[in-house]
Amino acid sequence: MQHEWRELDASGIAKQVRAGSLAAADLLDAMLDDIEQRDPHHHAYITLTASRARAAAEAVDRAIGQGDPLGPLAGVPMAVKDIFDMTGVATTAGMGIHRDSIASRDASVIERLEAAGAIILGKTSLTEGVYAEHRPPFSDPVNPWHADYWPGASSSGSGVAVAAGLCAAALGSETGGSIKLPSAANGITALKPTWGRVPRHGVFELAATLDHVGPMTRSVRDAALLLGVIAGPDQRDPTAAQVTVPDYVSACDEGIAGLRIGLDPRTLADKVDDETATAVEAAVRILEHAGASIVEVETPDVSEMIWDWFPICAVQTARAHAATFPARRDEYGPALASLLDMGHALSGIEYQELLLRREAFRGQMNARLAGIDALALPVLAFPVPSLERMAAIDDELIAGLHRFTCPYNLSGHPGLVMPCGRNAAGLPIVFQLIGSHFDEAVLFKAGAAFQRASDWHRTRPQ
Repeated sequence: MQHEWRELDASGIAKQVRAGSLAAADLLDAMLDDIEQRDPHHHAYITLTASRARAAAEAVDRAIGQGDPLGPLAGVPMAVKDIFDMTGVATTAGMGIHRDSIASRDASVIERLEAAGAIILGKTSLTEGVYAEHRPPFSDPVNPWHADYWPGASSSGSGVAVAAGLCAAALGSETGGSIKLPSAANGITALKPTWGRVPRHGVFELAATLDHVGPMTRSVRDAALLLGVIAGPDQRDPTAAQVTVPDYVSACDEGIAGLRIGLDPRTLADKVDDETATAVEAAVRILEHAGASIVEVETPDVSEMIWDWFPICAVQTARAHAATFPARRDEYGPALASLLDMGHALSGIEYQELLLRREAFRGQMNARLAGIDALALPVLAFPVPSLERMAAIDDELIAGLHRFTCPYNLSGHPGLVMPCGRNAAGLPIVFQLIGSHFDEAVLFKAGAAFQRASDWHRTRPQ
């Protein structure tokens, strides 16, 4: 097949499969061969689910032959972060302690993907316990743009797999920045939805009121397609919002005349490196040329939220790990153990103070977004860091990594990430559009307009 699928996004693959010009089983075999040859370098996958994928691909081809109805993701080869339960497959969450934790059920999002015709190739690498560092017995994913640079936070395997062409799309999750940061590091498109938009039944928990599930893709249209499949109420997850799921794909075809995009020049000038600020401003001007109105705004101060995220996450993570920590402390890495110790040490009054500040920030964000349709921001405050820089982590690095991610997980607002440039080292630059709660359709409308007028999302690492 000459690897032509690497140039297709999920929407393009589904179109060809539906037309009968591409057999799902043939594509699967070619991709599994490609993964076998190239993933020993990239380390994107922890587990391949080849038998299950082959059965699903053959079912798609059989349905086409019989003229049966097809789902919107028919034949699309996907990967999922190794936090989503799949019956008969281990859910490791990147932890040696769970390497033999075989799931007896499918997560709700897995059921929805497969019902829509998706072919799940396997489960991708991540940091230990969905938190901060990759740990043995699992290998660190390798950034396909440059092996000496960071591949991103916990959804790093999903980001690497999409960027390297080892799947057409993937699922990730974000608690502090783990959809946005790997998408920034690997130069792909992704959507962190509103908290509660996607059910979390059968998903390994880091922090229950911060965890978001979302698509990591090659295009805005693909992200819209996937979100439309996985979003919506779920009787097994009472926190899944009882909110209607719009036709996100149709939103991608709408114009953006009069759409109000907020931009804070002070944040770009004071908190962001010059290359990133220039690329973000250029992306906003593309939106303006497409019909949007640019509105100068002042974003709420996020300095407390950057650091408040850690103790809030810590308390919730301590609850999630109560069965194994501290009883099996010696099987935990230092970063996750330190977070759990923080959670155990925090008093109820201290935690309540954090929650009150969180609610105040959420209200400030709601007020700011009331006058605009979306807010344009960077994702990283500086270029993609090298592995050497990440090894010497300090407060300045932590603040730069989390300034444009953690606060908006605390507030639960959706954010759409898109490539918008390359820096002097040839690494991706991305920006994000943040919208009001449950207003992902507006983000897709704006993002699709941006990608119609630019081609950064079509650039692939060699």
